[in-house]
Amino acid sequence: MASTLLSARDLHFLLYEWLDTEALTARSRYSDHSRETFDAALELAERVATDHFAPHNKASDANEPHFDGERVHVIPEVRKALEVYAETGLAAAGMPASVGGAQMPQVVSSACGAYFQAANLGTSAYPFLTSGNARLLLAHGSPEQVDTWVLPMVEGRFTGTMCLSEPQAGSSLADITTRAEEDGEGGYRVFGNKMWISGGDHELTENIVHLVLAKLPGGPPGVKGISLFVVPKYLVEADGSIGERNDVVPAGLNHKMGYRGTVNALLNFGEGAHTPGGRAGAVGYLVGEPHQGLRYMFHMMNGARIGVGAGAAAVGYTGYLKSLAYARERLQGRPLGDKDPARPQVPIIGHTDVRRMLLAQKSYVEGALALVLYCARLVDEAASTDDDAGRERANLLLDVLTPIAKSWPSQWCVEANSLAVQVHGGYGYTREYDVEQHYRDNRLNPIHEGTHGIQALDLLGRKAVQDGGARLALLVETAQRTADRARELGGDEAVYAGLLSAALARTTETAASAWAGGDPAVALANATPYLEAVGHVVVAWLWLEQLVAAHGRAGDFYEGKRAAAAYFFRHELPRTGPQFDLVASRDRTVLDVSPDVL
Repeated sequence: MASTLLSARDLHFLLYEWLDTEALTARSRYSDHSRETFDAALELAERVATDHFAPHNKASDANEPHFDGERVHVIPEVRKALEVYAETGLAAAGMPASVGGAQMPQVVSSACGAYFQAANLGTSAYPFLTSGNARLLLAHGSPEQVDTWVLPMVEGRFTGTMCLSEPQAGSSLADITTRAEEDGEGGYRVFGNKMWISGGDHELTENIVHLVLAKLPGGPPGVKGISLFVVPKYLVEADGSIGERNDVVPAGLNHKMGYRGTVNALLNFGEGAHTPGGRAGAVGYLVGEPHQGLRYMFHMMNGARIGVGAGAAAVGYTGYLKSLAYARERLQGRPLGDKDPARPQVPIIGHTDVRRMLLAQKSYVEGALALVLYCARLVDEAASTDDDAGRERANLLLDVLTPIAKSWPSQWCVEANSLAVQVHGGYGYTREYDVEQHYRDNRLNPIHEGTHGIQALDLLGRKAVQDGGARLALLVETAQRTADRARELGGDEAVYAGLLSAALARTTETAASAWAGGDPAVALANATPYLEAVGHVVVAWLWLEQLVAAHGRAGDFYEGKRAAAAYFFRHELPRTGPQFDLVASRDRTVLDVSPDVL
């Protein structure tokens, strides 16, 4: 029976027929791997996700973590799943060999990870946050910090978090008040509160490694004065054994509409619940240089943003597959024009509007998965190429695509989940069917790791104009090369190439028009419509990429690709015209409206 988590056939198409992942094995960084090791990892991921993550998805949603005032309790199935994840080596699959990882290409480990996100978004959050934490310390931590904190995370013995937001600051990190003071012994003590900390406290692993943004006394104001610290739940002795409890404790848990299986905590640092070493304050270890904390944290945040997009794509994808299976089995009504009640009812997939909803979902979720895997392939390109120009190109493309990879799947795969509910009819919003939970889980992703609006400001306010617009120009140039190849194929591909070329021209023209007046407030008043329009253009490009890869190939799978691409170009890409028009006009409606009239 085919999996309803993800389509293995689609993953193989994206990895091997489109992204040429197998070619990475010719590079020294990935030379220990082969198509066989990639396939083995994918098969293992599907099996572990199916057998150990998916079965408790509903249970962890219905029995969310709770705090009794001293301990945080999580259902036991979560710990068992994470133990299997670590024992199979999947926790270390994408990590460098230097710390005991398998050094699998990011594009393969991302594809593996999508199985876990589709199976159980709540439980998968723990290892994915841990991976991001470990990668940050590998990039910016000291050798001692790598030995102390990264190695146990790679082994699955420790988990990791990122602690940025505070109750009074939210996304405005310039306003954080958590402080770190030198302790006179070469270390630091941290004092403050952090809010919305996923994985913030639990007993699933031996220790929790918190990466905490805090300010040093006398530092520069605002974000330029932020430093980064490792603040563990438990201190670690010189021999690696677990030491005394650090003064970081939960003040309470947040209870969200989705992602309920992930502990989400308000953490207190240095408020006196514990006194490590007989002194006040949570023991912290400075990462890198003082006042560079936000720059370091963006190493984890950018990875997490693409990870949020990947999670949104995965949850949208499993919702699509489940609604597709339901539509094939559910009998209701008869073909249009057949009024004979004696004739048998037909599966609802026979009704045009149901096929419309399924095709829309397919175009969203397969487009979103292509987007996040393309970004992962850029990571591999930058990490493994010997060509400096190629590395720079990959990094620039990844930079401009990151806000899109975070926000587009988070918007349109939620819509896919909404359509999955609709396909199920009245059953769709009952708890007996998975699609109800998938919608709730996925609705959080437009907020996670920087809201939709923050990503829009990043795209139009920075990425589109930095270095004379070099990043946006590179994106348009790269997509235009796809259009040129498609035009040579003739047929529908040539038609879509023309539509894409026109949309690409609007992408750069509109950015220039938005900034023509030189007033950032006016230019950015409609940043969100610009993000949404460019996201659609990017996904149209990647659908055309898939069509080129599928050209001349026969069979239902390829016909499905062509149908989804046709839907996207004919039903979705036209949305961008009015959005580009609005942004280019520098419309002031939302800028000038008085708060008093709202």
